[in-house]
Amino acid sequence: MLKQLSAQDAQFLYTQTANNLTHIMGVYIYDPATAPGGFVRFKDIIRHVQARVDTSPLFKRRLHRLPFDMDHPYWVEDEHFDIEAHMSHARLPEPGDWRQFCIAVARWFSKPMDMNRPLWDIYIIEGLDRIPGIPKGSFAMLHRVHHAAVDGASGAHAFIAMSDIDAKGTPAIAEPPPVEELGKAPSSAETLSRAWSASMQSPVKFMNALMKMSPAIVASARKSIAEGGMTAGVPETRFNVPVGPHKMFDATTVALADVAEIRKKVPGATVNDVVLTTVGGALRKYLAKHKELPKDSLVAVAPINLRGKGGKASSPGNQVSAMSVPVRTDLAGPLERLAAVRDYTVEAKEAKAGVSARIMTDLSQHIPGATMAAVARLVTSERFAVRGTNLFISNVPGAQEPLYLAGAQLVQQHGMAPLANNMGLFVATPSYNGRIAFSIVCERSIMPDIAFFRECIDESFADLMAAMPKPEKPKAATAAPNPAAQPKAQRKAVPKPAAKPKLKPVAKKNATGKNPKK
Repeated sequence: MLKQLSAQDAQFLYTQTANNLTHIMGVYIYDPATAPGGFVRFKDIIRHVQARVDTSPLFKRRLHRLPFDMDHPYWVEDEHFDIEAHMSHARLPEPGDWRQFCIAVARWFSKPMDMNRPLWDIYIIEGLDRIPGIPKGSFAMLHRVHHAAVDGASGAHAFIAMSDIDAKGTPAIAEPPPVEELGKAPSSAETLSRAWSASMQSPVKFMNALMKMSPAIVASARKSIAEGGMTAGVPETRFNVPVGPHKMFDATTVALADVAEIRKKVPGATVNDVVLTTVGGALRKYLAKHKELPKDSLVAVAPINLRGKGGKASSPGNQVSAMSVPVRTDLAGPLERLAAVRDYTVEAKEAKAGVSARIMTDLSQHIPGATMAAVARLVTSERFAVRGTNLFISNVPGAQEPLYLAGAQLVQQHGMAPLANNMGLFVATPSYNGRIAFSIVCERSIMPDIAFFRECIDESFADLMAAMPKPEKPKAATAAPNPAAQPKAQRKAVPKPAAKPKLKPVAKKNATGKNPKK
């Protein structure tokens, strides 16, 4: 059965350029000491992945793209699938420290994927012995998947399905989803027929969807116009420039228990609020150091998972929207900033701030492929990209128990995602086994001192840990009630003061003691 990409999936193909590659990548560091014999060979990893390729359809399906993008591409079975064509390995060059690791990770992320094969690959890096905090003998797995195939939630699920819950090899997901049958590439006649039919139906479907959503569109448009358009409230920063091909990577991690302690300081704050506040504080420190801190707060885009509680993350593809959140770089106080972020997200999440994105996501399903491809390339180009945000912050919850690969225990996890013109900074914050990572992706000319920004994140989080909430002000003494101000029915009878007794005047006496009137 033919399976066509959705409009939201296809847009990640249409917007890809030589400078802006639209794949995502997980960075996983493993300790092989838990494996049988205390070591893991590259062929052991190949054998493990080979045994799990049926846990998700994305492993064996490739793209069938149409000429001139006349319609959205199709997923078809890769008749020449070869596991070893997707896996490679290398050793970290000297001196083999954290900086060399970050450089190697960034270089692999900056390379284009082979679009003629299933859209994933794995790169194993050995030689991490000189990295502080990493067990001796550890190796890293860089797992790339194109964004047209997965979003953050479905990508995380595909990784967990490839993992084990113990060193013995017990799968983390006992029952993988049924294998999805994919047909062969459609013939030219079938392709033209389907593309023509889609083009004819698209205007009708588009107008029907437009009429259903018109009240929300009008309200959103009025709000945008009243606030000054898409760039209103988004200051111009070094991140709002065209993005080049040379990406950079750095990361740090914090304990989720510490995040929980920070949450308690501001009632109602969430883990995501703490993440946004930490990044906001780091940006404030970084830009202030460079004397570039704008008066207005920087604005971040944060994703919203549209699957809902009952949605299946096992289904590949993209089901996300987004909302814009001021990260309050204009506020110096850490807890004051956290309270302001909390107040905004409580009102905005899955409501007002995300409505425009959800409307456009729904409407895009009915736009012809060729039209959408042309528009997508135009609005994300260097010349026409809109400054609608300063950066992207993604928080994807992960497993909170140890995971294993070929017997080796996962000890650290990071994430990377694409940049875009006018949005040159991405901070991914995946969580795993009691810790949350702040993974930084930027472009070399935008943030050449990425290690300093990582230090700013550490300092911002330390500020939140050290900050003490202000004690509540004592309530003012309650004034005595004024009976006259109370309703007549509620007034209590107030006894009148007793009348003073009248006293008779006392006659004065003269010096002799007699009354002069007598």
